[in-house]
Amino acid sequence: MRNIFAGYSCSLCGTHYEPDEVQYTCPKDGGNLDVILDVKAINKKYRIEDITSRTENSLWRYAPLLPVDDPGAEETPLRTVGWTPVYSPKELADKLGLKSLWVKDEGRNPTASFKDRASAVVVARARQIFVDVIVTASTGNAGAALAGMSAAIGQKAVIFAPKSAPPAKVAQLLIYGAKVILVDGNYDQAFDLSVQASKEFGWYCRNTGYNPFTLEGKKTGALEIWEQILLRSTLLETPLSIFISVGDGNIISGIHKGFKDLAALGWLEKMPRIFGIQSEGSAAIFNAFKANSEKIIPVQANTIADSISVDLPRDGVRAVRAATQTGGAYLTVKDEEIIRAISELGKVGIFAEPAGATAYAGLLKALRDGKISPEDPILVLNTGNGLKDIRAAMQAAGEAVVIEPTMAALKKLLQASGV
Repeated sequence: MRNIFAGYSCSLCGTHYEPDEVQYTCPKDGGNLDVILDVKAINKKYRIEDITSRTENSLWRYAPLLPVDDPGAEETPLRTVGWTPVYSPKELADKLGLKSLWVKDEGRNPTASFKDRASAVVVARARQIFVDVIVTASTGNAGAALAGMSAAIGQKAVIFAPKSAPPAKVAQLLIYGAKVILVDGNYDQAFDLSVQASKEFGWYCRNTGYNPFTLEGKKTGALEIWEQILLRSTLLETPLSIFISVGDGNIISGIHKGFKDLAALGWLEKMPRIFGIQSEGSAAIFNAFKANSEKIIPVQANTIADSISVDLPRDGVRAVRAATQTGGAYLTVKDEEIIRAISELGKVGIFAEPAGATAYAGLLKALRDGKISPEDPILVLNTGNGLKDIRAAMQAAGEAVVIEPTMAALKKLLQASGV
């Protein structure tokens, strides 16, 4: 057990637990647990330079800040999760009148989504505590991430997914060799069934908003933003504003946790502002934020962005705090705006699935509503690759033109299109 792992704290009641005292959520009130790091021990052993000088270009460069043992698994996909590229698309920045714009592309992870981060750390934890089977519920990405990371090291995985999950995502689950069970219901029902199964069969449950180690994986996104942007852009006059799509709330909570850990270590100069973006059809956390409340009331989710389509967000309270505690906000966007955002990002070479494009759609709305200034430095987090949902991509792109294989037909087309 890593000696920097000092235990857990309940996000609701604040109760402290020892590392081996609990496993998933607070026994008192069901609150999500935050992993507590031994800040003094880390500061005693490491300086910023000790982290930034590490040569491994993956999330494992931050192993000194993670509460799991390094899993080894050299030369496998488990070692290539994270350290995703940050682009600075000048064309988009100029179009929007922004001084500084970055897009961090999580679609470059091994299974093509941000969820690989959580799964990599959970798989490392499972190896550390010698479990036989890991189970999760997923609309596709979390399941693919678990299946892929498990396959990399020969770990058994069981995935519950709603039968409405996009075929491309279900195909990933099957290709990686996981036991895939499609549920005739929604994500929330799959979530409840997976928890019941974990208790019945002794499986280790990876579910977001339930297993505290998922947050530790997702916080590595913040650690990379810190190193890739904040440490290299020392002249930022205002805090970085980060736009993140939100479903169950675990990604935005993880990003917030990463920055809080850095602040506790004394390594963060300015806390970024965090903006959570939800689809109008799945806006339970937005509703709580708008009501100035942390009470999450379930909705009947219906959105094209399947990765963030959630009736009852399991990490809603911490997700609300990610915005309220950083001076950020929550916004909602229409599905039509999400589709247009896919197309706009594509025109600068970034292929985003609907959930990833939701963050960019939120940036556009924040600019229109005056939530941010063109002078503010902006980072948009694309959480998944567009190949995850070809149906949505085709809606954004439209149909390709078909012509006869002749020069006459080609010239006629080019003349008609003004080329």
